[in-house]
Amino acid sequence: QVQLVESGGGLVQPGGSLRLSCAASGRILSVNYMGWYRQAPGKERELVARITSGGNPNYADSVKGRFSISRDNAKNTVYLQMNSLKPEDMAVYYCKLQDGSWNNYWGQGTQVTVSS
Repeated sequence: QVQLVESGGGLVQPGGSLRLSCAASGRILSVNYMGWYRQAPGKERELVARITSGGNPNYADSVKGRFSISRDNAKNTVYLQMNSLKPEDMAVYYCKLQDGSWNNYWGQGTQVTVSS
């Protein structure tokens, strides 16, 4: 079984920054990608950013130029640097790992609150 542990959420003022981390552990033979999704109240979960094992990232249009995803393959850890945060970025952020057998694993979520 694979476990994902997220950290780094919290309260930040508009224009501020946060860095999320997600560490994967357990039986991980190979990884297709790791990424971050978010879900705001009353909305569906949406992709924020993800990065392949080869290091290729892709981002939601709403976060391009503000968020940056990176990964430490040796530690099976993915990071999300969030800059210039806006109130509309407020959501629960979930880490996701898809392994080489196309199994999907999710973290428990971390709350990001953007408010003055």
